[in-house]
Amino acid sequence: MIDLPHLTDHLQAHGPVARIVIAGHKGSTPRETGASMLVWEDGQSGTIGGGRLEFDAVLRAREMLEHGPGTQVQRQALGPALAQCCGGSVTLVTEVWDDARYRDEIDTKPFDFHGIFARRVEGDRPLPDKLRRRLLTSEDDPISTQLVDGWLIEQVWRDRQPVYIYGAGHVGNALAKVLAPLPQFEVYVVDVRPGLFDDLPDQVARSNHIPPTQAMAKAPPETAHFIMTPEHDYDLELCHTLLQRPFAYAGLIGSATKWARFRKRLRALGHSEAEIDQIECPIGDPALGKRPHEIAIGVAAGLLVRRGVRPAVKEDVA
Repeated sequence: MIDLPHLTDHLQAHGPVARIVIAGHKGSTPRETGASMLVWEDGQSGTIGGGRLEFDAVLRAREMLEHGPGTQVQRQALGPALAQCCGGSVTLVTEVWDDARYRDEIDTKPFDFHGIFARRVEGDRPLPDKLRRRLLTSEDDPISTQLVDGWLIEQVWRDRQPVYIYGAGHVGNALAKVLAPLPQFEVYVVDVRPGLFDDLPDQVARSNHIPPTQAMAKAPPETAHFIMTPEHDYDLELCHTLLQRPFAYAGLIGSATKWARFRKRLRALGHSEAEIDQIECPIGDPALGKRPHEIAIGVAAGLLVRRGVRPAVKEDVA
């Protein structure tokens, strides 16, 4: 999939960027078809598997950023050429994006197919009729990234779930850092205490000027909420507020004892057992441990499982 908001964010932050995507693979390879990364003059984001394959691909991408061309397709055997033990082969497509190209190919040009970005990256053959018919009916039937007759076909990532974290303490900070690189989520951290946002990744939205209850009121119904303020009474107020509005998921940090007391108090506030059961407490996976990043990893894994890590795809359309 191509994550257009992610690409836009990096264009705004770094200027021109090169996007490298694995457009096909055979045999054993470090990453799957569809894996991608972004490269700019002095940095990179994501991975196509590391090792010599990625090292050389990044070098070529930076050469393209400086000298061109704007698009390059390379077919690479991993074993003989790169001395990697995988033994398979990959097809890499590298595209240099700047504001002008983004505007010409994306902003001002509607996609011909719902949720699919199809563009010619090599040769001059027209889009095959069979592929065109398949793409025209792909709205409810996702397809995989693939290179067909010189056309790169990618699903456009559109479904990013908002995640609101109330409290930027140790666990909230760790959770934001774990979720930030994942394209499935749009992360917001809410905390009125000063100085807690300094080391959060740039892509994490943050709010320190309104109370968490006000931020919660603005959250869309598909939001996953994580309540972890330093005050138990305020945690309870947030749980009470959340149960009066639609939401996709709610997690509360705390022990089983804390949750038992909260359940009693929420019942006293008029919430039914079924309503209260919508909040998960404790959060994370106890088998992973109770350190902040251990909790965060367990929470992130749970979110991914609930959403489905990867949509079902159709591998071949040609």
